[in-house]
Amino acid sequence: MDTNNTSEEHLYGDYEDYPDYDDNMGLRNAMRLLSVVVYTTAFLLGVIGNSLVIFVTGFRMKRTVNTVWFLNLAIADFVFTFFLPLSVAYMALGFHWPFGKALCKLSTTVAFLNMFASVFLLTIISMDRCVSVVCPVWAQNYRTPRLASLVALGIWAAALVLSSPYLVFRDTRPSPFEENTTHCYNNFALSGDFQSEEVVVPGEHRHQAMVLTRFVAGFLVPFTIILFCYGAIIAKLKGNHLTRSSRPFKIMVAVVLAFFICWFPYHVFSFLEMSVSTVTPWLQTVLVAGIPLASGLAYFNSCLNPFLYVFVGQDFREKLRMSVLAAFENAFSETSAQALTKSKSSLEVECQPV
Repeated sequence: MDTNNTSEEHLYGDYEDYPDYDDNMGLRNAMRLLSVVVYTTAFLLGVIGNSLVIFVTGFRMKRTVNTVWFLNLAIADFVFTFFLPLSVAYMALGFHWPFGKALCKLSTTVAFLNMFASVFLLTIISMDRCVSVVCPVWAQNYRTPRLASLVALGIWAAALVLSSPYLVFRDTRPSPFEENTTHCYNNFALSGDFQSEEVVVPGEHRHQAMVLTRFVAGFLVPFTIILFCYGAIIAKLKGNHLTRSSRPFKIMVAVVLAFFICWFPYHVFSFLEMSVSTVTPWLQTVLVAGIPLASGLAYFNSCLNPFLYVFVGQDFREKLRMSVLAAFENAFSETSAQALTKSKSSLEVECQPV
């Protein structure tokens, strides 16, 4: 079996490609049922939570730099969770894709569009926080909603470019194991002849290029920048008595940690699946159990952010007293976000306008 050229995936992997091993049928069915539950939960929570964020930041609040960031992040997560019922149906039908090739391509492209847009937005938010603390004078003069909107537009363009190859590689084919079953899969070989020797090497190279691009552009570089930014913030705030108003900082740390926890297993299994040349029974069990769990974590990230924005940094009684809309308005308030730079005049060294 060639795992490099014709990988089947919800996000990635050969999970559907192992039904001929009877020893894993029970595990495979159990993981499929768990995936249906996780995806359905992510859909309900994600659509409701991100809809509230879009409503509050888009229609009930003054347009600020913060609302631009969080509105765009909520739009990315909302669109992604809106497409989750397709994955739920795919799982529930035993990995049968009845929606056609166009939706097969579109649903996966949207999934990776959300991944890239989310991590790029989290990165730019961290950079924005860093500039506001380290260079408060520059931020006061140049940090505007218009500039934030232009940056957000650039982020969407970059995310679309990086996710567009799935419009080419995603394809549908009849299942080699079951009648009347169609799979939605990655056809990196760009050929219907899955046994042909000529397409093995090009397909393998395309697969490797996609996995490496996702990891470097969608995880390694952004998180290096994020960690550097928060390191600079901590170093600047140390000894300046600005940590007392740290709620916005804690919210962003929670969001970044959630993204790391939810997406890191995805990249681990991407490299594992890519590097496999021979599927042993032990490795097959790991893939059958690990791939749906990692995919579920990745999907679940898109419904976590709205709740993190609202509840992190507040005690339980305060949460009970606040209405849902008031809580969202408070979480996205520009005044709250500026608490990190409220005492900037006390800093000894400031960056001057350039």
